Amino acid sequence: MNIFALSVFVTVSLSMVVAPVAAHGYVTHPPSRQAFCRELNVPGCGEVKWEPQSVEAPKGSFECNGNGKWFPELKNEGLWEDYYTRVHPVADAIPFTWHLTAPHKTSNWEYFIRTPEGHKELASFEDFGAMPPATVVQQVPLHGYTGRQTILARWNIFDTENTFYACVDVDIVRPSTRAGCEADNLAAAGLGSEESWTNRYRANNHGSNGDIPVQKVLA
Repeated sequence: MNIFALSVFVTVSLSMVVAPVAAHGYVTHPPSRQAFCRELNVPGCGEVKWEPQSVEAPKGSFECNGNGKWFPELKNEGLWEDYYTRVHPVADAIPFTWHLTAPHKTSNWEYFIRTPEGHKELASFEDFGAMPPATVVQQVPLHGYTGRQTILARWNIFDTENTFYACVDVDIVRPSTRAGCEADNLAAAGLGSEESWTNRYRANNHGSNGDIPVQKVLA
């Protein structure tokens, strides 16, 4: 084997060892844990900052990293305690936006909320093997849940055994508890006005019925 061929072999081999399979998709609105890591440089959130779209693991897990060998920081609950989004449901639902960097044929999309009794399904959207667009927006019902919650979103791929995982930490604010959700809290968090934060994660026209104001909250 010549030196050039050996160099190519070593380079390819190392890339296979140190990184997951390239690029696919993640939840950007409300921002998932990997979106927070990418946008806000959460201390200690690890390599997912550079690969938020690559949280891929075998189907069926309820862990925020799919219980795979990559990105264990996503399931470290203490790391994410102070990073969540305040959401104001409309008709008891909020839009979830997926940004797909490499779309795949899709079986379905699933959403679960974590409870003391285990994960409860909020919604499932069937795609029957269709190829989704680069941006997917789905209205997810909240079934009356309120307060601080963690929602697990799963994008199940049609022609592989894998799923893409995203955990979204939210504070669900009902109309009677919305006092105090002013833009000055956003400014204190370094995010500017409520409008600018909303625009940053704005849903596009793939099925959205408009934005829900969101808020990043720091301790």
